[in-house]
Amino acid sequence: MIRKIVIAVALIAFALALPACGSVEKPAVSTNDNGGNSGDQAKVIRIGYQKYGTMNFLRAQGVLEERLGKEGVKVEWTEFPGGPQLLEALNVGSIDIGHTGEAPPIFAQAAGAPLVYLAHEPPSPQGEAILVPQGSPIKSVADLKGKKVALNKGSNVHYLLVVLLEKAGLQYKDVETVFLPPADARVAFERGSVDAWVIWDPFLAAAQTATKGTILADGTGVVSNHEFYLASRSFVEKNPDLTAILLEELDKVDEWAKTNLKELTELLSAQLGIDVPSLELASGRREYGVQQISEKVIAEQQRIADTFEKLGLIPKPIQVKDAVLNNK
Repeated sequence: MIRKIVIAVALIAFALALPACGSVEKPAVSTNDNGGNSGDQAKVIRIGYQKYGTMNFLRAQGVLEERLGKEGVKVEWTEFPGGPQLLEALNVGSIDIGHTGEAPPIFAQAAGAPLVYLAHEPPSPQGEAILVPQGSPIKSVADLKGKKVALNKGSNVHYLLVVLLEKAGLQYKDVETVFLPPADARVAFERGSVDAWVIWDPFLAAAQTATKGTILADGTGVVSNHEFYLASRSFVEKNPDLTAILLEELDKVDEWAKTNLKELTELLSAQLGIDVPSLELASGRREYGVQQISEKVIAEQQRIADTFEKLGLIPKPIQVKDAVLNNK
């Protein structure tokens, strides 16, 4: 599968980057200007990452730096508290490539961000959930009516909340949403300032471990919870070879992670400041392996986009396929 992704990225992006006159020029090794003013080669790839995911595995191992260093390319890593913040940085040109869940690229595309979907991880529906405090009188999603629910606006869990409420016979407006990034939401959750928290791993696992909170419902049977790899279109078009290398290394580290979860969690614990038991819990309920964007996945993303548009959460309708590399 990864060979198909690498070939597709390289061929499609290179074709898009060919001059209109038909002459063929060798693409630059990399760029860091997301569209560029000078056209000069730059020796850096700027990667945005969050506090969990295959990007973290790759960063922990250091193999990408070693491989690209031989080509004279430097890797710069920037951590973000969530996908919306990461894609805002991509939109303004602060990073070239990154990873998020399903909802953030919907909001970013609606805001005009020049992003493209590159690939994704397998579904991990148990990796996000609604959490309530230990001993909470809330026993079902239906009990959330009129309650305060914390979440990171525009993140994967935003859609999870919408579909779980609908499944329970409630509307989105039936709960009071409190938009907070994960760190602030954890404080509000522990203080009792909110009644529930919709959150993803590893924050979910860490809160379970530390607070003994109870999962009210997770994504099983209602969402896929894909982890997507996204980039600015101009970066991919100028750097198909560099993009292909990154995807190849991501797939390699995923294969390693499948059979080395103990070592993986120890590496991540030092990097992320999260205890090993929490990371073991999170790692055990996700799947691994870089996969090609399919029509099925595009359709799933379109359903999310259509739902958000109907709720007025995004300002206009969008076509997800417009942000897939081979549709331009």
